[in-house]
Amino acid sequence: MGPAGGAARPGPFFGVYLLYCLNPRHRGRVYVGFTVNPARRVQQHNGGRKKGGAWRTSGRGPWEMVLIVHGFPSAVAALRFEWAWQHPRASRRLAHVGPRLRSEAAFAFHLRVLAHMLRAPPWARLPLTVRWLRADFRRELCPPPPPHMPLAFGPPPPRTRERRAGPSADPEPERDRDADASCALCARSFQDEEGPLCCPHPGCRLRAHMICLAEEFLQEEPGQLLPLEGQCPGCKNSVLWGDLIWLCRMGNEEEEEDLELEEEHWTDMLET
Repeated sequence: MGPAGGAARPGPFFGVYLLYCLNPRHRGRVYVGFTVNPARRVQQHNGGRKKGGAWRTSGRGPWEMVLIVHGFPSAVAALRFEWAWQHPRASRRLAHVGPRLRSEAAFAFHLRVLAHMLRAPPWARLPLTVRWLRADFRRELCPPPPPHMPLAFGPPPPRTRERRAGPSADPEPERDRDADASCALCARSFQDEEGPLCCPHPGCRLRAHMICLAEEFLQEEPGQLLPLEGQCPGCKNSVLWGDLIWLCRMGNEEEEEDLELEEEHWTDMLET
């Protein structure tokens, strides 16, 4: 995704946002929250508790959503990120981040915490996007996000649903069903409840267990738990781990439009 905003991606949206208070009486206050629908969530905050807003923002608006981090693999992963951003002194992952200085504005402090979070495990390994919703609020993060985390501007691209081809659609070439039913790396069959990871490159037929492919990618980084990218064992092309996860979710997710929480993802087992 480029800085201009990028194209729509399939699958659910999980984001953690930063609100900034524009009310002269409370100007400079900030609020960190989780959402699956940024536009609706900011309306709820400005509508007060009766409209679904948080008690900390009720009656203190207007609030502006100025920044959102998205691309989390699940709601639980995003909620854990939200909690750590709200309580940096309570998170052992952020013990190196100093407390807020007396002369430091709340907005600047939260950006400082965010910058360190994006460089700390396990978040540093996730395919996250840092998106500025208000360009006039943009500040340089120090330290900067990892190279694989793009910086974007403007509202998030709309979520799309992948429509499965019907009988009238041109069928794809028939695959070897026996080959599709087993992992290309360990040769064991896939369980009904787990969708295999498939290489996104055209013509590549690789299908593998998530754990098997993660271990393959991590051979060059034995001390890590979550891959960033690797070489496909089938076609030998470079593949981003985040793209593999999105492709897997695209083919298996059938969630409700207003989904707030979903089942745990394997990265949720990593402690924050």
